Amino acid sequence: MERDSSERAAYLERRTPTGIEMSPLADKELAMGTAPENSVVFDDPTVSHLHAVLERFGGGWTVRDLGSRNGTFVNGQRISGSRALRDGDEIRVGETSLLFHAPRAERKSTRAAEPAPDLTRRERDVLRALCRPLASGDVFTEPASMARIAAELVVTEEAVKQHLRNLYGKFGLVEPGDRRRRVRLANEAIRRGAIGLGELRA
Repeated sequence: MERDSSERAAYLERRTPTGIEMSPLADKELAMGTAPENSVVFDDPTVSHLHAVLERFGGGWTVRDLGSRNGTFVNGQRISGSRALRDGDEIRVGETSLLFHAPRAERKSTRAAEPAPDLTRRERDVLRALCRPLASGDVFTEPASMARIAAELVVTEEAVKQHLRNLYGKFGLVEPGDRRRRVRLANEAIRRGAIGLGELRA
């Protein structure tokens, strides 16, 4: 017997007057708002034209508010920037609540996502520059080099190195001999919602 598609892919569950609607999260992004071109469309005056977006990275999902008038809430808490989602989380957009469901294959990765650490503005700039190449969607893309980050931010490579050292500490990547540490930092930054993929494409 074939399994229901909701067991194979993450999906959103929305209760409506006519029943329960399920929106599978098959793409890397799912936009929500009142505009008809969104993947999830709301008929709700408290929802913005383009309100929020769900983004996939690896085996996990994040939700990001897009500067909406009335905000986006996860489990009753208004979010700022991106928030990693866990199986069973409630997302509230305007007057509508949606439940996020993740299949077993995705659940372990999603639940493991810890909140992002507190970052300074410059640390966020460095992370954004580090992760920017990943937005291309190419399978084997590497994060930006120190030279590329320095050129984008118009600072010295030594300054970038210092910010990266601080970021390694904040994200718990303390092994100094790890040659893949920049890659792991970029993955952690996106997985834990410190940087949203939409920011990188802007």
